[in-house]
Amino acid sequence: MCRSPNPSASTTPGTGPSSSSSPSPNSDPDPGGEEKFRDLKKQALVQDLARRLSTGDPDARVLAAREVRKLARASAKARSAFAVVAIVQPLVAMLPSPDHDAREAALLALLNLAVRNERNKDKIVKNGAVPHLVELLRSGKNSIRELATAAVLTLSASTPNKPTIATSGAVPLLVQILIAGSIQGRVDAVTALYNLSSCEDSSSFILPLEAVKPLLNLLSDCKRYSKFSEKATGLLEILSRTEEGRTLISEFDGGILTLVETVEEGSLLSAEYAVGVLLSLCSNCRDTHRDLILKEGPIPGLMLLTVEGTKKARERAYNLLDLLRDDSKKKKVASKDLELLVYDIATRVDGPVNAAVTAKRIMEDMARRDRELTATKVQPKARKIPLT
Repeated sequence: MCRSPNPSASTTPGTGPSSSSSPSPNSDPDPGGEEKFRDLKKQALVQDLARRLSTGDPDARVLAAREVRKLARASAKARSAFAVVAIVQPLVAMLPSPDHDAREAALLALLNLAVRNERNKDKIVKNGAVPHLVELLRSGKNSIRELATAAVLTLSASTPNKPTIATSGAVPLLVQILIAGSIQGRVDAVTALYNLSSCEDSSSFILPLEAVKPLLNLLSDCKRYSKFSEKATGLLEILSRTEEGRTLISEFDGGILTLVETVEEGSLLSAEYAVGVLLSLCSNCRDTHRDLILKEGPIPGLMLLTVEGTKKARERAYNLLDLLRDDSKKKKVASKDLELLVYDIATRVDGPVNAAVTAKRIMEDMARRDRELTATKVQPKARKIPLT
């Protein structure tokens, strides 16, 4: 006689004992299989794109470049996967093409490959993109010139690329875009120039004097606290290191006022650069520039900077304040007026509760620097003793 089946061993699909030993229809018998399949599929796609870019007809190359652009935009992994030499080289080779669509498609694809990927930036430069980009900056139509400017900006963000780009002839062409380009083109040109200004070999970066006027125009129109303001003032500080640059800055209508306003309203870095320009003007030709700077009312901003600026900005502000003093009236200045000014600055910095303490510290710092300056002036020069 057969034993009745155990209710718990029911043969209902998916609940019987056999279900634990046989794989579920939804389970993956090989967890790595799907990933391997995706990798093989991606490799096949890379090979197909490389073939079409290298050996396809002109239309096929344009379509392949556009596909690379679209795929590279998807993710950081995609940018790494498709930035192989077999794809980068033919894209670079398309840059000097006489066909507008080919140049545009190649530029956009290379841009997307380079975004937020330092290795890809370096790879694009090593594969010879820079000379072609310089030629596009020189002779390309407006839309192509702007794309080339954006490409130079992106590639110049990588430190190893800076010397190559700085010595390629791109700098004066970027200045021309700064002068006559669209708004976006000028913004990109300023950022690219700022990137190149930090090149380790400073002699490889020479900023043309023609940049002074457009930089001051852009600085006067932008928000003082913006990143763009930092880059513009940084470039102006470089230009202020030459006599010709200082002359152009001081003669530009509203130029000194714009710098004074940047000291007052700019970010910490913008203020540091702006006070550096003013200090350069005043220290190199005090008789000419002292009154021009004082005319724009810089003292409150400089006083504030001595309290809350960067270390370099505070030092520059102190030095500029020393140069702006009228030596003939130095002893006659009413100390009460100075104390009121300092107290007002301290209130703006630390509020009315702590203003007295902050004001006292500022006054003590000023007195200390005054003593140091006096000691420096009266200290005799050390006599050089020849070596025996």
